[in-house]
Amino acid sequence: MANITSRKSAMTLFTSSTCILSHCARLVVHEKAVPADIEFFDPNIPPEDLLELNPNGNSPTFVERDLVLYDARIIMEYLDERFPHPALHQMDPVSRANARMLIKRIDQDWYSLLDEILTLGDKKNSKQKKMLKESLLAAAPVFEATPYFMSEEYSMIDCVMAPFLWRLPSIGIDIISLGKGVTAYSNRLFSRKAFQDSLTTEEKNMMPISK
Repeated sequence: MANITSRKSAMTLFTSSTCILSHCARLVVHEKAVPADIEFFDPNIPPEDLLELNPNGNSPTFVERDLVLYDARIIMEYLDERFPHPALHQMDPVSRANARMLIKRIDQDWYSLLDEILTLGDKKNSKQKKMLKESLLAAAPVFEATPYFMSEEYSMIDCVMAPFLWRLPSIGIDIISLGKGVTAYSNRLFSRKAFQDSLTTEEKNMMPISK
């Protein structure tokens, strides 16, 4: 492993250009200005040096010397602790635990439906798409209550929500149709410099150009 990592900077994030979980990890890297190399690869053809570090070839995979992480949420948490400023979690343990539970709920309720929609394809995903849209509409009060997701300040939860919301138009869900709260919240996230910097060319094409 030493020979492999020595060919790179102290930190490397191996990432797909379209994977939503990779996007989340990239966003945290940009939000915190982490001095890591970002290496893009095709998950269907993982490079040999990545497979030596992580035989599963997962995207994303984060490497820092002898540390190898290949779970997006763990990578995000590690980066927030490794580079504490600006903090993406509140300092007290109760707030951090609540935020992590919210992220778990978002993964279970919304990310899982998005994954089903993408896996099934346009001809078979109408049920899942309807469920996802209805779930987001039901959460309208949450989006309207505070500038960020259940918070006055930008947080790790928003790093999870931004890549998710960005992909909705690509599956046929117009963000504007979800109400003013979701629309304003989405625009607030998308306008951040770190988010714009995190986008790949492929991800930029997921959002229709405004006319």
